Amino acid sequence: MSPRTPAALKRWATVLAAVAACEARTFTVFNACPFTIWCVRPLMFTDLTAGTAVPDFPTGWEAAPLSSVTFTAPDNWTAGRIWGRRDCNFSITTGPTCLTGWCNGGLLCDPHTGTGVPPATVAEWTLQGDGNRDFYDVSLVDGFDLPMAITNNVGCSTASCPVDLGPICPSQIQGPFDSTGFPVGCKSACFANLDGDPTNSPNCCSGSFDTAATCPSSGVEFYSFFKGNCPDAYGYAFDESSGTALWTCDSGLNADYTLTFCPYVDVFPRTFIFLTRPSGRPTGRRPRPWRHR
Repeated sequence: MSPRTPAALKRWATVLAAVAACEARTFTVFNACPFTIWCVRPLMFTDLTAGTAVPDFPTGWEAAPLSSVTFTAPDNWTAGRIWGRRDCNFSITTGPTCLTGWCNGGLLCDPHTGTGVPPATVAEWTLQGDGNRDFYDVSLVDGFDLPMAITNNVGCSTASCPVDLGPICPSQIQGPFDSTGFPVGCKSACFANLDGDPTNSPNCCSGSFDTAATCPSSGVEFYSFFKGNCPDAYGYAFDESSGTALWTCDSGLNADYTLTFCPYVDVFPRTFIFLTRPSGRPTGRRPRPWRHR
């Protein structure tokens, strides 16, 4: 019988709220960079062709230095992506609104066509995927614009690209550059169109190169640069075979996730301090200064 009295209705609402809480995950996005991610508003997007469960949160927002936002996502969030945009101007009505990662829709990316324009470092999730596992990764398939790391509260692995690749990027794929000439990104070989035909390219894993067998990492220009600097991230489209690209976590653990931009930055002074990766293996790299903006 349905509850009728106000007290019963209140108890029923409490039960429903508790059930809903158990069916959602908490996501935190923290900007540890010593500058506003313009406008990264780190941007959130769901591929609606893969799934329709979406977080109840705006698809774009401004992230000041050392600021964070928290939202809940459905337990079955599928093909979710978050990335950052830099040097944005949303008064522009046509064309690029940001130097990196811009999308259709301006500040609030269009939920159907708002995928980011490369270069952009992308965090990706599918919750409750095959085998009752969460799948997540940091992807450099679309190039790089900001360091990031995905951590969680249940002890599962960290996905990351903690290195600022812009200043050390090979000249053939370096850029774009800000108004001072500083490189804020690093393009993929595909986006840079190094082989002249993105529709049939080993760099893009397209055309006759569209399978893992026909598109090995050895055929992708600058794969070793991306993977060597960020071994715990996707270096190209079929990087699963590396064993350190796609990460999983038992969905039964109901993990909450944190995405941190510039994850190993000491703001005073503004230098990287990541001498050890989250795995505990030494990187062998010296701290590299951040450019404060």
